[in-house]
Amino acid sequence: MPTKLTWYGHNAWLLETEGSKVLIDPFLNDSPTSPVEADAVGCDHILLSHGHGDHLGDTVAIAKRTGATVVTNFEISQWLAGQGVPADYAIGMNPGGGVDLPFGRVKMTIAHHSSSFPDGSYAGVPMGMVVETGGKRVYFACDTSLFMDMKAIGDASLGGAPLDLAVLPIGDLFTMGPADAVEATKLLAPAKVAPCHYNTFPPIEQDATAWAERIRRHTVAEPVVLQPGESIDL
Repeated sequence: MPTKLTWYGHNAWLLETEGSKVLIDPFLNDSPTSPVEADAVGCDHILLSHGHGDHLGDTVAIAKRTGATVVTNFEISQWLAGQGVPADYAIGMNPGGGVDLPFGRVKMTIAHHSSSFPDGSYAGVPMGMVVETGGKRVYFACDTSLFMDMKAIGDASLGGAPLDLAVLPIGDLFTMGPADAVEATKLLAPAKVAPCHYNTFPPIEQDATAWAERIRRHTVAEPVVLQPGESIDL
């Protein structure tokens, strides 16, 4: 069975692999681009990059309804317990740490960004994530700027391994923009690269087709531009 990845807009993704359904940053009900509502989505695990509302999204409601295990940073894992998510269903991590799960392995990476809960309180450090599953290796940069250590994620000589797919933000303003995402692709050297975190709101509107052309001209990666609700088989 192939590993299938579906984009729900912004940085919300559904990864179907090894008999599991894994949601990433499930910002659904309040997202103007999501094609699905939170109560229509099933999952076994939720991978949560940081505490901002456009990533935390519907995590609590989905976790309580489905019994999904939430994998996130330590501070958010503690906060979830106060929201009614059982402590046994939250795994707290920090950048550089990894965990083996039924569908594969998740390793958290650094991300240069900020992180706070909806009330403005501290929500730990933001993170990206590398997911190894179904014989594939996928990097979700999540909310971050460009940083040189990205090279180590996809370079075996620096402790990484080849990436089948990198998912990079291109919205600018709050994250890296299209130009820096091209440079990130050069560092990561993935087989394919997909954009995210754009066109959700007017301040982060971008032309993903033009960005894809730059990827083709300046990198060896194949760009994959999806519309919300569309999928790719890895």
